This record gives sequence, structure tokens and C-alpha cells, in this order.
Amino acid sequence: MPVAMAKSKPAVAPKSVTISNKMTLPKELQKNMLDLMIKSRVLEERLIKVYKTGDSFFWIGGPGEEAFGVSLGLLINKGQGIDHDFLHLHYRASPTLVTLGMSMLDAIRLTMNRATDVSTGGRNFCGHYCYPQWNVTPITSPLTVQYGFAIGTALAQRRRRPKGNRAITIVTGGDAASAEGDFASSLIWASRPGNELPMFITIQNNRWGISTSYDSQHGEKHVSDRAKAFNIRTAVINGNDPIECYLGIQSEMDYIRRSGKPVCAEFEVSRLFGHSSADGANRRQEHDPVPAFEKRIIDQKIMTSAQVKELWDKYEEESVRAADQARSEAGPTRESVWENVYVGNENADWRKF
Repeated sequence: MPVAMAKSKPAVAPKSVTISNKMTLPKELQKNMLDLMIKSRVLEERLIKVYKTGDSFFWIGGPGEEAFGVSLGLLINKGQGIDHDFLHLHYRASPTLVTLGMSMLDAIRLTMNRATDVSTGGRNFCGHYCYPQWNVTPITSPLTVQYGFAIGTALAQRRRRPKGNRAITIVTGGDAASAEGDFASSLIWASRPGNELPMFITIQNNRWGISTSYDSQHGEKHVSDRAKAFNIRTAVINGNDPIECYLGIQSEMDYIRRSGKPVCAEFEVSRLFGHSSADGANRRQEHDPVPAFEKRIIDQKIMTSAQVKELWDKYEEESVRAADQARSEAGPTRESVWENVYVGNENADWRKF
């Protein structure tokens, strides 16, 4: 007689924690978040002005993603090396970098391609940041390759988990970029049974891929739904609400640090100024998270309207000073073209090879 086979239950992906609309954050934290969101927005608007006045060749950035980017930056285990979080970001990451400590001057120098640019020496596009001291790996122009790079740092972190390491790898990207193979590869590598990776795989869904609408390209309801086939925990979070973002990111990061397993989280955000200067860096009519959070802060009497205006004025003055300084600085020289190509060989004369 044939042996009866026991029926195994199908694997069910762990569900994300639901964030209640009634939850809030300490008042000082909310003030800090608004401060950083305003600073990020002023910086982005200054970068657009720098482009439109002919002081840079290109602009691409993240206006509309401040609630997500600031919340993420505040929750990162910042530092250098395998015991700290690694960040594989894309070119809309300025709010996160501002939160980590990037100055306006740094961002403007990169946009103006100045030799003083600490990320690329003035030799790359705007938004292509690199801060080794914070484990911010180089932001690249090819779409979605960051999802593949993230596998490497997550593998290294997994090997350290038996020693108590709870650092994680964070990767960000847009909804259109999720169509690339690197995104699928990150889901495959992150979810191998018994070898799961501590990855926070995120999508900032602004429902546009340059000029192509989300609805014409995606059969799934949410991009994060793709991870369910790999038994990866998923979350869909209102990326325009800084409190929901903060609490949602905190919850998902805690899960990854505790379990060593991945999360695929989708953040629904706005795109306020077009895709880039390639299709016009002009204002669009979408929900703006910054004034919405301002109103919330004022209504709660955490800050007054006058105090909020002071923040805008302070950062506007800082952005003008930074642009003036960067404008007076030189671009990279012809002789420096081979610098920083290979680690440890900064002073080598590559013309000999």
C-alpha cells in the first residue's frame, strides 16, 4: 500500500505591524523632524535654482520624500564598518543625507561639479553621494544596481551575527526601478531558507517612472507584494506622514535586527518637481508632506507659525551662502582625472600604464 504523505502547511510570509493613526512621537523629536524636513526642502529648491541659473548641468532629487528620508536617517545605526548599518541609496536620498549630517555646501559643490566635492571630487552627477564614514556606499547612475550591491554587505553582516552584530543593510529605490533584475536578485538572495539576510529592502513609490505612470506598468497592487512569493515580510507605509514613517521604519528595523531576516517595505510618496531636469524641474500639484507636517506641529502647539518661519529663513540664508561659496571654487583639474580610481593608489601616476 502506498505510504500516506503528511501534508505540509504552505509558508506564510510574516506580516508587518499596522501603525495606528493615533500614535505619536515625543514633541522634541517632532520638532527635530520638521527642522530637518525644512532644511532638506530648502536645499533641494536651491539645487534647482543652481541648475536653472546655469551653474550646474543637471538636477535630480527628492522633494516630496522628506518624511521618509528624514525618518530613515534618524533611525540608522550610523558609523563606519561592519558593525554599523550599510546604506545603498539612490539619487533621491538628500533628506537622509541631510539627517545624517551632510551640509548644504557638500550637496551644492557636488551639483556644481567643484573639486572640493567630498563625494566625487566634482566628477559625477548631482545626488551621487558617497560617505564612507557613515557606510554610505557610492550612489550610481545605472538604475537599481544598488539592490545587487546590498547583498554583499548583508552577507558580511550575517556572518557577524553569531558574534552579536545586529547591524543591517538598507537599500532604497523607486517603483519603476523595481522592474530591473537586480531588485529580483535581492529578493532571491535575501530569502534563502536558513541563510536569510538582514536587509531592509525599500521602494519609494511616487507612481512615476520618468514620464511613465505606475498604473500602466504594474499588475500587482503594491510593488512590495512581489516579496510575498519569497516569504519575505512586507509593509506598505504612507511615506508622506513622518510619524507613520518613523514608527513603521522603527518597527521593521527592529524586526530585522532581532530576527536577521529581510523586510520589503513600500513607501507611498509624492514627486513634486518632475523626474529630473531632463523632463523639467517644475513644480507639480501633489500632496506636499512639509506644509502638512508644519500644520500638524502648529495645531499641536509644539511650535508657533513664527518659529516655523524662522526655520525657513535660516536655511534659505544658509543655502544662499553655500551656493555663493561653491560658485567661487574651482572645478577638477585635468591632472586629477585618475585620482581615487583605486584604493591605496591615490598618488600613482596612471599615465605610465
